[in-house]
Amino acid sequence: MAVLLSSEQLSTTIRALAKTLSERHPGFEDVVFVGIQQGGAVLGEEIVAELQRLNPGKTIPYGQLDITFYRDDIRKNIIPPDKMNIHFGVENKTVILIDDVLFTGRTIKAALDVLFDYGRPAKVELCVLVDRNEHRQFPIQADYVGTTVQTSRTDKVKLVNREVILIPA
Repeated sequence: MAVLLSSEQLSTTIRALAKTLSERHPGFEDVVFVGIQQGGAVLGEEIVAELQRLNPGKTIPYGQLDITFYRDDIRKNIIPPDKMNIHFGVENKTVILIDDVLFTGRTIKAALDVLFDYGRPAKVELCVLVDRNEHRQFPIQADYVGTTVQTSRTDKVKLVNREVILIPA
């Protein structure tokens, strides 16, 4: 097991992502943030907290998306669903999807399927902490990336206890 991002590096990366998001979306007009359960929801809470710190007085809508029943690998395992938590409309909004690790793209594809059941956003952008871009199975790329890592296909990259770790297969 190797640490890819220490707790301090993680905090620095979250601050950098929030700063970039603030610069790209000044005022956050018609912008909503959605963390993908599990790791993306944890990361999303931290990014939105940093956005609030950078933009005092601004309302930054944040929700969490459960993709359990939209995954194409659901038949392999029985996965209990997470609680859906989106208390705002996405119609004609810019939705910033947040996830911890972008790997094959299957999670993001499922998240897009769920999101469009809520309405038709004007635009969807993707923010990820870690991009493992050499293993993509769908033509999906992130608009905001904390770090890109080279891994073997069988490695696992996880956000655990305020660190990003690599677990070799």
